[in-house]
Formats: sequence, structure tokens, C-alpha cells
Amino acid sequence: MAYENERSTRPMRVLGLNSGTSVDGIDLALCEFLPVAPGELSLRLLAYEEASFPASLRQQVFNILRTPQAHLADLTELNFLLGAAFAEAVETFCLHQQVSRAEIDLVASHGQTLYHLVEPGRVRSTWQTGEAAVIAQRLGISVVADMRVADVAAGGQGAPLASFFDALLFSDPQQTLALQNIGGIGNVTFLPAGQGPSGAYAFDTGPGNVLIDAAVRHYTQGALHFDRDGALAHQGTVDEGLVSQVLAHPYFHQLPPKTTGRELFGDAFAAQLIAQATDAGLSPEDTIATLTAITIKSIIHAYRTYGPAHLGEVLVGGGGGYNPVLMQGLQAGLPTTRVRLFEETGLPAGAKEGILFALLGHECLYGRANNLPGSTGASAPAILGKIVPGRNYRQLLRQVHTDLEHQEETSTAGTYPMLHRLHLIQNNVPAPGTQQ
Repeated sequence: MAYENERSTRPMRVLGLNSGTSVDGIDLALCEFLPVAPGELSLRLLAYEEASFPASLRQQVFNILRTPQAHLADLTELNFLLGAAFAEAVETFCLHQQVSRAEIDLVASHGQTLYHLVEPGRVRSTWQTGEAAVIAQRLGISVVADMRVADVAAGGQGAPLASFFDALLFSDPQQTLALQNIGGIGNVTFLPAGQGPSGAYAFDTGPGNVLIDAAVRHYTQGALHFDRDGALAHQGTVDEGLVSQVLAHPYFHQLPPKTTGRELFGDAFAAQLIAQATDAGLSPEDTIATLTAITIKSIIHAYRTYGPAHLGEVLVGGGGGYNPVLMQGLQAGLPTTRVRLFEETGLPAGAKEGILFALLGHECLYGRANNLPGSTGASAPAILGKIVPGRNYRQLLRQVHTDLEHQEETSTAGTYPMLHRLHLIQNNVPAPGTQQ
């Protein structure tokens, strides 16, 4: 196309980093973005892998997440320790993938969420930590980080952010889709047929794996961290009374947009349910089966109550997608809808979060809005992210300037330009093992 011929730049390589609510590792995804038309980008996934946290650091994060108070010195230190851990994960990634740091233009780091405050009566706020300046200093690469706060400042909930990526890549003119992530917390993006990104809406459905994981850690005394292949839940019997009790919680009846996290559905919530299950004579397998049913039925409730009337397909990503009990339960609860794994789209589910933040970081650098107010509740589109210059910053600015000279982007008064389409370039990327 003409636009392609006029362009005189090279692809922008962005490495996205994410540590989710499960605190089970750092997802890394190296992406290549190239403008193909005004408001349109191509995306190529070059490599991805998951880095495990150092055990002591993971425990330090959990210690802070599980207590209502933390010492200022511990919080201050954790910010820098996490930044160093993210930088080390990038260094190891480069060794594994045989990628030079000079080949990476930008690192886009979500950081680690410590607290997400959206409860009524409080100032809406969110806190992700993992010092970006440490990453930039250690790697010499410019960094975009702290991507949720601009949405919250615009009146949004700062989540779910995945709807931006989902809508740009998967909006379909004929079929209504849902993209369901089952990480620590579950979230969904609905894409009504023919409406494009402007019609997308999203919210957190409730607990994903967080309650299940807590019970597995409890019953195995920390030997296991999750229910592999749903093996424990498969052996148990669901206590429907306990499921109904949990689904009566006000969160599930709150209108979207809405978000939640460990602050509500965390280890303390799980401990209460485990105690109730024990008092009722439930076995460990029964309890895990019941917690798994809570995740399944909370998702189905969200679809039936707040989703589109006719849903053609659900694409499931996140660790929960590998749990057959969860997948079978969703399919049984949505008999007229096809439920399948996100991987079947051509992108590995393990790379999605890293890709998302690579995209958000890229768009921040180019000064384009990268939130969807219909999904987060923000009053207006906003540019999410804070830029920390690395040693390549001037070179990076020159490339951005060159690219923008070739792009004819328009926006209405008082708003920022925004992408309206993302094109996936298929690439055979081998599935990696987790770094040990």
C-alpha cells in the first residue's frame, strides 16, 4: 500500500513485562510493531517466556499483600528489589533468546500490584511497584511503566486494560465474542459484532485462580501452588450451598464497569471459606472443587447478567485455561456458545499479558490514547504510562518523530488520537520453559 512505500522507518521492538495478581512469575514478550496505515499497526511476536521470582522476593511480596499494614522501609526497599528483579529477568531473557539489548527499543513494565483501591467511600487509587528507573539504569533501555494510574486519574478503575488489546485485534463484523482471562482474578472483554473497539466493554468477573491457589497451598503446606490439570477439584464434590453463599456477595451484583483484586478476594477471603468448609466436613478435594465452582459460576453469572444476548464464542486465556475442570464447567454453563483456548487464535496465551503491556507502552511513547473508557469507566480516553529515559532515549525520540511525520492521525477537539486496528503477523514462536 502507498503508506508502506512512503514509510522510511524500521519496526519498533518493545519488550512487555507483567507480574500478575498470582505473583507466580514475570511474563516477558518481545514484540515488533510497524505502522501499516494511519491508525493501524502490525504486531509480530518475536519471543516470550516466563521468569520465576526469587523465592525470597515472592515471599516478601506475599507478606506485604497479606497484612493490612507494612513498614515504610519494607515498601521502599521492595520497590527497588522488584525493579532489579524485572531487570534481571530481561537480562536472562536476552541470553535465552540470543537478543542484544541494543535490539530492544523500549521496555514496557506493568510492575507488581500492591493495592487496588476502588471501594465506595475511598479515593479511587491504585499502586503498582517495581522501580522503572532501576530497570532503565541497569539495562540502558528506556522504560514505560505505571500504566494504570492515568486511567484512574480520569475517573476510571484502571482495569481491565486487556480490553484495549482485545478490541483492536479481535473485533469481528459478524460474530460477538468474549475474551475471558482467568488469572488470579477473572476478567472479560465483550466484543459485540460489528461495533469495533468503540463497542467493547469489560470488567472483572471475580476470583479466577486466587481462591483455588490459596486452598492448594493451604492443604499441601506450600508444596503445591495450584491445582495442576484440575486433578484435586476433579476428585471432589461441590458444596452448592457454599457456592450460593459466595455468589450472593455484593460484588457480583454491582453494575460494570467494576474491578476487584486480592484486597477483596484474597487469602483472607479464602481462609474464611476453607474454615467454613472444614466445619461442614468437606474434604480438601471437596473444598477445592467448591472453590473451582465459584470461579465457574461467577463467570457464567457475569455473562448472563451483563453480557450480550447472543454470544458466539469465548476465548479463554490465563492459567485457568489449562484447568480442564474450569473449561468443562464453562462449556457446560454456556451450552450454545463455543468455549476454546486463546492459543487457537495463533497467539500463545502465556504471552498475552506481556504483549498487552508492550502495546500499551508503544502507544504511550507515540502519544496515543491507550485505554477504552467503556471498559474502565474513565471519563475520557487517556495516555497510560510514565516514560523513564534510558541511554537510548534520544535515538528513540528520533524514530518516533520520523514515524509520526508519516502518519496522518486525526482526533476530535480535546482528545488524543487512538489506534483503531491491530494486525497480527503470524510467527512460529516456540513455547518456552519457565526460567528456574
